[in-house]
Amino acid sequence: MKGSVMSLLVALALVAQDRLAGGQEHRSYDYTKYHTMDEISAWMNQMERENPDVVSSMIYGQTHENRNLTLLKIGFTRSTPKKAVWMDCGIHAREWISPAFCQHFVKEILGSYQTDPKVSMLFKNLDFYVTPVLNMDGYIYSWKDNTTRLWRKSRSPGTGNCTCIGTDLNRNFYANWGTVGISRNCCSAVYNGPTPLSEPEAKAVNDFLGAHQNQLLCYLTIHSYGQQILIPYGHPNISAPNYNDLMEVGLAAANAIKAVHGKSYKVGTPPDVLYALSGSSSDFARLIGIPYTFTVELRDEGHYSFLLPEDQIQPTCEEAYQGAMSIINYIHDKNFRGSASTVTATLWTTLVASWISSANVF
Repeated sequence: MKGSVMSLLVALALVAQDRLAGGQEHRSYDYTKYHTMDEISAWMNQMERENPDVVSSMIYGQTHENRNLTLLKIGFTRSTPKKAVWMDCGIHAREWISPAFCQHFVKEILGSYQTDPKVSMLFKNLDFYVTPVLNMDGYIYSWKDNTTRLWRKSRSPGTGNCTCIGTDLNRNFYANWGTVGISRNCCSAVYNGPTPLSEPEAKAVNDFLGAHQNQLLCYLTIHSYGQQILIPYGHPNISAPNYNDLMEVGLAAANAIKAVHGKSYKVGTPPDVLYALSGSSSDFARLIGIPYTFTVELRDEGHYSFLLPEDQIQPTCEEAYQGAMSIINYIHDKNFRGSASTVTATLWTTLVASWISSANVF
């Protein structure tokens, strides 16, 4: 038994050494700066390369300009399907703080799952599907120069006699499509497209969610700005069947956010705290039965709007991370409370950590 324990400790020490070396690479990536699409794509490859046991990538569609829509799948590998959490960022091109948050979220969970029993438990019971930039074409265009910085939509060409480019991807989903909070003027920032799912990016998300709807417990889509946690639905005359539960979870997340840097986030449906809208990805996710769907509008409340300075990236991501984890932990505990395997995993992780500490392995 003693030999087995020592072998385990040595193996863990080697893993930690590898993680430490990986951490050196992590520090070379500046999470306090905004990054181009090429840099984000290289970062995604790095995350997969450095964490092969818990990270893989998946191409689930293509953009209008034929770029691969790729997500990171994060969690412990299991032979049977696991429940999952979806997170996408950058559905609107100009909301640069959103992709910055997805990267921060991935960095944090990958940096803590080996030492934090709770995150380890999440990795055991859940998979995380994370798309750092959904609107890749628009995001790349927003980096072109100062005249394109505030671009919002996709980059698909106009139809018919319209010469304007792009559709608002967050109005293009088949959820009360075209009813409120949209424009039929294809030059508008909230143009909802010629038909539902006319945009390949929206179609790719639609198809992935539909294929995994029984697996997904939570859908998180990250936007800016406004400091809000929005729950379905965007239509003022429709309520989610679990409205009260969504509000409770959202308010708890807002409290978790406020505890970090004192920032207040409003919680409610879009008509209650923002404006009515239709065809959103979050509404679609709730419509097909994913129980916990939230749109998070990050900092700020309008002073910098979409031009949030880089010195606010870290505090914004720190507080939003706690909000996201509040939601994820609630959903996990509700679905896996009392699981004998979960308790065993927690005790085992704690015991191993105690052995390592007492033996001064690191």
